[in-house]
Order: sequence, then structure tokens, then C-alpha cells
Amino acid sequence: MTTTLPREAAPAPSPAAVRPRRRRRPAKTRVASALRVIAIIAVLLFFLVPFAWMVMASMKTSLEITDPSKLLNFTPTIDNFVRVFDQQNFLPYIFNSFWVGFASTALSILLGVPAAYVLARFSMKRSAGMVLVARIIPGVSLLVPWYYVFSNLGLVGSFTVLIISHMFVSLPLIVWIMMSFFEGLPLELEEAAEIDGLTPIGAFLRITLPLSTPGIATAGILAFIFSWNNFLFALTLASDQTRTLPLALFNFVGYAAIDWGGLMAASVVITIPVIVVALFTQKYIVSGLSAGATKG
Repeated sequence: MTTTLPREAAPAPSPAAVRPRRRRRPAKTRVASALRVIAIIAVLLFFLVPFAWMVMASMKTSLEITDPSKLLNFTPTIDNFVRVFDQQNFLPYIFNSFWVGFASTALSILLGVPAAYVLARFSMKRSAGMVLVARIIPGVSLLVPWYYVFSNLGLVGSFTVLIISHMFVSLPLIVWIMMSFFEGLPLELEEAAEIDGLTPIGAFLRITLPLSTPGIATAGILAFIFSWNNFLFALTLASDQTRTLPLALFNFVGYAAIDWGGLMAASVVITIPVIVVALFTQKYIVSGLSAGATKG
């Protein structure tokens, strides 16, 4: 007679043994990640260091700005900002920049969105190429003929000529961004709307246009920023009453000396609104641009 001995229960594996081993990334991947981090840091330093220097210089006296030993060791002052708004009266320049940027962007959207829709839906590649050429042409090449034409029309120095000239920058940008966006929208949505009784224009207004809101917002934000920073057209076509913020910087540049403190304070005043807009809308800008890039 044989007896069967009970088997001993196997010991439970320890949690450390159950835990999956962490895979080590290949050396090539680690090097690529390190290079990516270094590149990001280098780009951030390239853009942030000049901006930080400008902000610190706006709170220094002119002697401290030119003194290397006062780079970080200085007593902040707001005298430069007081001079910008009190003596130089920057508020009218802020209004002029806002009005020209808003009007040129709104008119460019009003004209550019339908134009981009037609170019995208009817595959007008050659016409789209002409829009891109208009975007590439340097604005300085148009200053002399524009000045001649607008001076004969009596428009030089008015808001009208500034808005029209800024549309030269905004309109091709909006058309180019919206073309990619419209090409990414399925045509079946409009066809289904037309089967339900809508006209082609009604399908565009009630179906396509609401779906394109992120792209329109992206194009509008970028167009407004370009108009806000535009210096060349205002330099040639603006008058004393229609001067914009970038042109107002010349108030701090004299024949024999430059008011560096006031110039830096004015530069901060011009830059801060753009940075605030970019920070609050960066999600929409990135999503709108990436949508156009992947669908176009």
C-alpha cells in the first residue's frame, strides 16, 4: 500500500517579484530625448533672455541700463512707464493700433473666409498659388506705388489707408489657413444639408461655417498680432493723428541721444498685450494650425 504525501503549497511570490521590470530605453532614444530637451532650453533662452532684459531695463535709469555691473543689482523704478503714459501720451497710439488691427482683421475675415471656401471646394490650385505669392511679396516693394495712388486719392494719413495696407498682410494669411481647414471638412455634410432642403449658401452658413470656428479664430488672432506689430506701412502712410504703437517708439529716439529707459518701457507696453493674447489663445492657435496641417 502506497501513501501519497501532501504537496507543500508553493510560497506566494513577493510583490517585488510580481512588479514588472521597467524596460530601459535604448541609448539612441535617451540621446534623442536629451537633445530634444537641450534644444527646447536653447530656444527658450534665445527668446526669453532678451525679453527679460527688456523688462528689467524698463525699470532702470538710463545710467543703470548702460552699466554692466547693474545688470541684476538695481532698484526698480516706474518712472519710465510714467513718462510713457504721461509725457508721451501713449493712449491714443494704443487706440490707433487696436482700431487698425481690429478693422483690418474683421474685413480680412469677411472677405477671406468665403474666398478660401471657394478655392478649397472647387480645387482652384492656381488661384491659391497666387494668394501665396501675394503673401510672399515684400511689403516694402509696394510702398512707393501705394503712396502715389493713395496720395492722389487723398487717403494718405487716414485710418482707411492703414486698414487697407494691413489687409495686404492679413488677407492672404487668413485665406491660406482657412483653405486647409475647409479641405479637411467632409463634403458629405454639405451634401446631406442640401438634400434636407438647404441651398449651397445655406449649407455653408449653417453647417460649414460653425464647424470652421476654430480655424477662423486662429487666423483672426494671428492676423491681429501681425497688424499690431506692423511698422513699415504706418511709417510711410500714417499721419500724426493715426500713428500706431510701433511708430510711437520713435518718440524716444532723438537726434543726439536715445531715451533707453522710455524706449524699453514703451516696448514692454507694446509687447505685453501680444503675449497675453498668445498665452490665453495658444490652445486654439495650436489646434487650428495643426488641424489645417493634418487635414490639408
